[in-house]
Parts: sequence; structure tokens; C-alpha cells
Amino acid sequence: MGGGHDVKDTNVMGEINVTPLVDVMLVLLIIFMIVTPALLSGFQATMPEGVHMKARKDDPDRTTFGLGADGAYYLNRKPIRKEDALALLDAEFKKHPDDKVMFLKADRRVAYKEVVEVMNLAKKAGAFVIAAVTECKPGHECSGDIVDDKATQIQR
Repeated sequence: MGGGHDVKDTNVMGEINVTPLVDVMLVLLIIFMIVTPALLSGFQATMPEGVHMKARKDDPDRTTFGLGADGAYYLNRKPIRKEDALALLDAEFKKHPDDKVMFLKADRRVAYKEVVEVMNLAKKAGAFVIAAVTECKPGHECSGDIVDDKATQIQR
């Protein structure tokens, strides 16, 4: 009669083993640490500095042309070939014909001749206005006002 099984004699644990969970979380953390810089990559440049600057609200619909220190061209943070720049700019301006403004971000080490070439390229593509993007010079007070191009008003 003693063949019964007592629950107290088993080695059943009433806790969750968190070691596999921690292992999976560490692997995910490492994956995100490696992938995130690749996702954020794109056009990176050291902008020229200026004074009496006003910040502009970022607008994803805005046409932005980048010129890297190595002479590489970027349209809206995506690398493009120099040969395709005119056609791609023309297509970009056709997307919003009432707003043919191009914001030019050129690395400060780029020769002025190359910047002028890009400006001429933009004019050929139909740009009405070319705005040079700069950063506020350290030690100078730049405006804290943010200009919203769409609303054409200044917000504090």
C-alpha cells in the first residue's frame, strides 16, 4: 500500500527560470546596438557656422540636398549618383510644384566651386530658392525662435 506518490517528495520548482529570458534580452540589446547606427546613417556633415541664425522646423517634405566632404551627393539623406542628380531634383520638385525651395547642406570642407556647381544644378532643375543650411557659431547667441515654413509664423 505504500506505492503512493507524495507531492512533497518531487523536485518541482515553483519559480520561473529567468536565465533564458536574460540571455534573449542581451542578444536583442546587442542586435539593436549594432543595427541602430546603420539605420540612422545617411548624410553626415560638419556644417559651416554663422551668427544671427534662426532655427527652422524639420519638415520631411522639404527638399534637402547634401554635399559630403568626399564630394558625394545626397538627396533627402539618401545617397545619389552625380549623373542622376539633375533628373532626381527635377522629379522631386515636380512632387510639390508650388514649393521649389532646396535646402543645401554642404560640409564645411567642400570647395566653394563644388557648392556653386550644386546651386547651378538646382537652378537647372527648377529651384526658385536655394537656402544654405548652417549651424550657430559657438559663443554667439542665436535666435531661440523656431520658424515654421508651412505656417509662416514664429513660435516660441
